[in-house]
Amino acid sequence: MTFRLFDAPEREPSQFVGFAGNRIDRQAEKRSDAAVPLALADPAARILLVRGGRSYLKLNGGGFDTYFAREEAEALGAGVAEAILLGVDEHGPVLAATAGVDPEQLPETIKAIDYRSVYTQGLLGPSEIGALAQAASLLAWHANHQFCGRCGHKTEIRAGGYKRHCPNCGAEHFPRTDPVAIMLTVTREKCLLGRGAHFAPGMYSALAGFIEPGETIEAAVRRETLEEAGIRLGRVVYHASQPWPFPYSLMIGCFGEALNQDIRRDEAELEDCRWFSRDEVLAALAKSHAGGVFVPPSGAIAHHLIRFWAENP
Repeated sequence: MTFRLFDAPEREPSQFVGFAGNRIDRQAEKRSDAAVPLALADPAARILLVRGGRSYLKLNGGGFDTYFAREEAEALGAGVAEAILLGVDEHGPVLAATAGVDPEQLPETIKAIDYRSVYTQGLLGPSEIGALAQAASLLAWHANHQFCGRCGHKTEIRAGGYKRHCPNCGAEHFPRTDPVAIMLTVTREKCLLGRGAHFAPGMYSALAGFIEPGETIEAAVRRETLEEAGIRLGRVVYHASQPWPFPYSLMIGCFGEALNQDIRRDEAELEDCRWFSRDEVLAALAKSHAGGVFVPPSGAIAHHLIRFWAENP
C-alpha cells in the first residue's frame, strides 16, 4: 500500500460542501458551567437565533446578517439564560439561542428562512453557514433531551451547552451526532443514482442510510447499497464529510465499486434507481439532460460525489 498523505491536496473535499465552513474556535477545553454568563457579559457577544427549523436573519443592505446583539435577541424573546456557547471568533464570543417571537410576527427587517434555503440560495457566507449548522444541531439536541434517560428527571444545561446534568441521579448526557453513509456506487463508466418519492421531479441522487451501532463506515456503505439497490460492492473509499443539521447528523461520503449491475430496487425506499453514463451525469450537472434529470445542489455532498466521479475518469 502506498502512503499518500503528503500527496493529498491542501484543501480536502469536505471544505467545499455546505455547512462545512465553520471558523469558530470552539474552545472545547475551556467550557465551564459559567461559560455562557461570562460570554453574555462581553459587549462584543453575538447571538445566532433559530426557531422551528428556520434561521432568523437581519436585512443588512443588500444581504443578511445572522448575528444579533444581546439586547436584540432578548427583544425577539430569546431565552439567553439557556443559550449555548458556540465559541469565539475574531470579533468575540458567539452564542446561539431559540427565538421566542413567531416567524409570522417578525418585523420587516428580520426574516425567518429555513436552513436548506439559507445554504442553497447562498444567503450567508461559508463561515456563517457553518456556525448555523453547529447552532441548529446543538439546539435541536437540547430540545429533544430535556429529561434524563436514566430516571426521567428534568436535566440542566452545563458546560456552555455541551452537556446536560441530571440533579436527581447525577447522570451526564452529551450532544450526539448521527453518522450517515452516503455513497456513489460506480463502475469505470457508469454510476448508480436513485430517487425517493419525496424528491423534486427529475432529481436523482446518491444512496444513503444511517450507520448502525457496531458497524464500520465501509460495512454500512455495502449493506445500504445491497438493501436499497441489490448491488454488491467491492472496494469502498472515503471521499468527504458534511455536517447536516437535520437534526444533528454527519454525512460521510464514499465511493463504492460495483460487483454486479442487475438492480433489485427496494420499492419502499426508492421510487426509481438506475445506472447513468458519464455523459448523462455531466448533462445532469449542467441541467441539460434530455430527460430532465438533475442532481442535488452544489452545497450537498451528493453533488460533490457525483461531480468528482463525472469529471475524473
